[in-house]
Amino acid sequence: MKALLSIFLCALAVSVAAAAGLSNVLVVTNANSPDSAAVARYYMAKRGIAAKYLCKIDCPTDEVIKDDVFTKTIRTPVGEYLTKSGLKDKIDYIVLTKGIPIRTAEHWGIDSALTCLFSKYDTQMENPYFNERKHFTHAEYNMYLVTRLDGLTVEDAKALVDRAIEPKPEKGLFLLDVSPGWDGAPGYKPVNDGMRRADDQLRRDGFRVELDQTKDFIVRTGLMGYYSWGSNDGSYSQESFNKLRFLPGSIAELAQSTSAYTLTSKRTLEGKRSYITDLVAQGVTGVKGYVYEPYTTALAHADILFDRYTNGYNLAESFYAASRYVHWRDIVLGDPLCAAYRE
Repeated sequence: MKALLSIFLCALAVSVAAAAGLSNVLVVTNANSPDSAAVARYYMAKRGIAAKYLCKIDCPTDEVIKDDVFTKTIRTPVGEYLTKSGLKDKIDYIVLTKGIPIRTAEHWGIDSALTCLFSKYDTQMENPYFNERKHFTHAEYNMYLVTRLDGLTVEDAKALVDRAIEPKPEKGLFLLDVSPGWDGAPGYKPVNDGMRRADDQLRRDGFRVELDQTKDFIVRTGLMGYYSWGSNDGSYSQESFNKLRFLPGSIAELAQSTSAYTLTSKRTLEGKRSYITDLVAQGVTGVKGYVYEPYTTALAHADILFDRYTNGYNLAESFYAASRYVHWRDIVLGDPLCAAYRE
């Protein structure tokens, strides 16, 4: 009897702690998208998020909208809801759902623009959380960390939630696929060097890492971390890319400029292109991409990304600490609260 009571009390304590932790997440859903509503309901049920943390907006379902439409149908309504509900200074994370536009015709990423929701910035700005080594709060940084639950299908978006709930802190594999041809270009070599530093850090901390510095495009399964040049690798093929497989709790980044140009299967860009939604379909739990050309300085720093994540920071903190800019062209797919290595 005492054993059962002990188990019950422990479970209750975990439940209360989890509920308390979720008072800093705002979920945004598009009233015009059944997909958006379905994903929002699923996430809130899985995480036990109360109804007051759901913001319903009425915006287009097109992936691309004009700046003024973004302001009128997304930015202003979300800001007004946070203010009127009294949550403006209590929310740290904003979670957008499938069916909400991803970019403006003026070349901004909607997710990234919402990070500085109440600021007067309307252009690229330095990320105040970049390279930080402490847990994020809106109160300290005067911004929000924004991620999105999305994928090629509603089931893919829901799967991001499932993988984030109870990820196992696996020791690997972390695959860092350097493309040595880029070492000769000053603006690109830092991306390779970031992977090399990440290799050193992860090995030092006891993780299984494969740093490939050949010209080959490497394929592995059972991945907990992945960083490559995607379709910018000279040996890239779509067939190989689609063979990558990930474990629950895994995170990834591609040094490829339009990896989130669309999150749908309607891929109109010419030439070889790697898309982050393929990695979601292949099992990744969190991944960063770009809705337009971000330039290499905006890519997540591999050494910061994997260092923070494997040291207990959550998915959102890890990607944003590794990224130099906000109000830019970035997009992060995944549950911000996923923390596979938090003790």
